Amino acid sequence: MLYRATTNLVSTIIFSAFFIFTGMAQKPQWTIGMSQCNLGEPWRVQMNADVKKEADKHPELRVIFKDAQNDNLRQRAHVEEFIKAGVNLLIISPKEAAPLTPPVKAAFEKGIPVIVLDRRVLGNDYTCFIGADNKKIGKAAGKWIVSRLGGKGNVVELKGLMTSTPGQDRHSGFIEAIKGSNVKVIFEADMKWLEPNARREMESALARFKEIDLVYAHNDPGAHGAYLAAKAAGREKAITFVGIDGLPQEGQMYVRQGILSASFEYPTGGREAIQTALKILRGEKVSKEMTLPSRVFTKENIDKGGEWLKE
Repeated sequence: MLYRATTNLVSTIIFSAFFIFTGMAQKPQWTIGMSQCNLGEPWRVQMNADVKKEADKHPELRVIFKDAQNDNLRQRAHVEEFIKAGVNLLIISPKEAAPLTPPVKAAFEKGIPVIVLDRRVLGNDYTCFIGADNKKIGKAAGKWIVSRLGGKGNVVELKGLMTSTPGQDRHSGFIEAIKGSNVKVIFEADMKWLEPNARREMESALARFKEIDLVYAHNDPGAHGAYLAAKAAGREKAITFVGIDGLPQEGQMYVRQGILSASFEYPTGGREAIQTALKILRGEKVSKEMTLPSRVFTKENIDKGGEWLKE
């Protein structure tokens, strides 16, 4: 009886010590504040998922997510809350550059490392910017469109939020690429990255113009919204649709289904943001800028993993 009692006592002590040690080992060492401008776009939902997936590999990290719901003031308030809470690092994907620059600068000046993801802020008061080259993507899309149309055609451009840097760069790169050709933008509208807006704008374009050869949308939801509008009007077969994002469950799927002729990848950077955050928190040096590579997916190359954009 004494042996059994002693054995049980020792087992209990070891069992308890294991859980105490395990609990201590898994206690987060650092807290990261993740400020997302909105979750109305599938691409941003994927960004958060990528951040979480990578962070879940590291028990020393705790990530607090906040969704600004496409509201600059709400996002500013979220950043201020993170500052007051004393987070160890801030990741922000801002709605617009100018309104979010002051709170980002405030965090940076208080010694909180800041990773700016996808959309830029004004100035250089941040630790690292991570994102793909939107102008390069816009230019690549423009070149592809000129080639597809044989140098001549009528294009509808459905823009992302034009007060955001991705929208501005995807437009300017595209315009630069079609310059000198006979490809003409006959209708353009700011659909603010949202599919319902794109569908309404495309309905307006269809009502005004009998000859539309191609739709260039700044994201895949925009291209899909335009396709749905054209299909409802019985004109989808006469129009080529091109988008940007290239998510497996969205743009790539639309290419496989024949809805989009091309989808240009815009990586979320979520995985890279957490990897960079860990380096910063561990005291390692990181580059001020991290440019992510991009691919184009078409029916011809999608089964091969797409084609990487060249410099």
